[in-house]
Amino acid sequence: MKRLLVLAATVFALWSLPAQAQQTSIEGLGSIDFPNSGNEAAQDPFYRGVLLMHSFEFTAAAEFFREAQTADPTFALAYWGEAMTYNHPLWKNKDLVAGRAVLDRYARQAEGGSADHRESMYMKAITALYSEGTKTEQDHRYMSRMAELHAMHGEDDEARAFYALSVLGSTDGDRDFATYMKAAALVDPLFNRNPLHPGAAHYLIHAFDDPTHAPLGLRAAEAYSDIAPGAAHAQHMTTHIFLALGRWDRVIENNTRAIATANEDRARRGRREVACGHYTSWKHYALLQAAELEEAGAMMDACYARVLLDDHFGGEWSSFASMRAAHIVALEDWTLNERWSIDLTTLPEGRLVGAYAYSEALSAINMAKYDEVDQWRSQLPDTPGLFVVAGLELDGYLLFKQGDTEKGLELLREAATVEEALPIEFGPPRIAKPSHELLAEALVEVGEMEQAKTVYEIAESRTPGRRLLKRAMDLE
Repeated sequence: MKRLLVLAATVFALWSLPAQAQQTSIEGLGSIDFPNSGNEAAQDPFYRGVLLMHSFEFTAAAEFFREAQTADPTFALAYWGEAMTYNHPLWKNKDLVAGRAVLDRYARQAEGGSADHRESMYMKAITALYSEGTKTEQDHRYMSRMAELHAMHGEDDEARAFYALSVLGSTDGDRDFATYMKAAALVDPLFNRNPLHPGAAHYLIHAFDDPTHAPLGLRAAEAYSDIAPGAAHAQHMTTHIFLALGRWDRVIENNTRAIATANEDRARRGRREVACGHYTSWKHYALLQAAELEEAGAMMDACYARVLLDDHFGGEWSSFASMRAAHIVALEDWTLNERWSIDLTTLPEGRLVGAYAYSEALSAINMAKYDEVDQWRSQLPDTPGLFVVAGLELDGYLLFKQGDTEKGLELLREAATVEEALPIEFGPPRIAKPSHELLAEALVEVGEMEQAKTVYEIAESRTPGRRLLKRAMDLE
């Protein structure tokens, strides 16, 4: 009986192992194995689309999937791929109209196509993603479909990868350690089996994207830049781990690569080079922390010049506002707000001014221009989350500087408590002066050294390697 059980276990283990992969590699994008029913002409654009999608280069990926559809109008996964590009699970947005339009086009143009059972499961999953209901309900239906696909086709590496991504997306981009570790457990075997898989490396980085778990993501971060040098987001994504570890040299280096790669693509599309944006804001923050202040100032000047153009208050505005606040706080030069000032009355109605208003209020407090604080404090958005923390910081710091030490510290402590209860943030602090750092400095100012030391340690655990934390006095 024992021998039969061992034999059965051996047969099951062998049956469970994936078949030998037939990898398809594309220079600059990575290597995957994704058997499909598309004709020969559709293969290259299809694979390029999938590889780019794994690196969140969604616009380019959609173009290649449409090329695959043209080559093979009945190719189900070409439509699946394009529909997938309109869902950005970790960026908290989904284009329902565009995704549903692709599925409608598939229903009209690909009727009678050759999708097998496995491909049909992909189509059922993507249909669930664009079904009725709330975004959360759609995301969870989609995740359930991907779980079924992965369970039935354990040999399918792409089912495993996209199932892991659906798990990450099930929290709408908010970090939940248990959920993110589940995604890591799914995708880690794939990364071990195929270390050139861009999705495996990418999703591991997302799973470990916080200061506590970042060391676990270092192997994937070191690899991902070389796996997909042709994808700007891949170059940037590695720096999520490097920033969480305070590795400023790598944050600067890899975001420099990301900007260059993005600019090459923008040139091909006839668009101007990047001056403000996600990659630039991360590089700028790292330059500040590495005390590369001349280059950081040049980046700030270039971004400011861009937003002064006639069309300035587009997507570049938020990057400018956050970079400006980070720069003013890092240098503690409260007059810099005058160097990079904007007439806010020219902003389109409803444009977010939170980071700009916060840095103005903080500067006013530090320059003892107390009568100017409220006009800026009142412009913080009245929304839950980090802007509540920012408001508490400003209220507490103003009272503290005006001499009401007890009430000021009470509000600063409340700000830190509220921030700790929020989902963990990644990347440069969204509040330019993190609450624990501000509280610790206030405690030092009144001589509460033991308390300050404890708060500094919390600050360092949340934002490792910040220059102002390194500068902090020895509290031993």
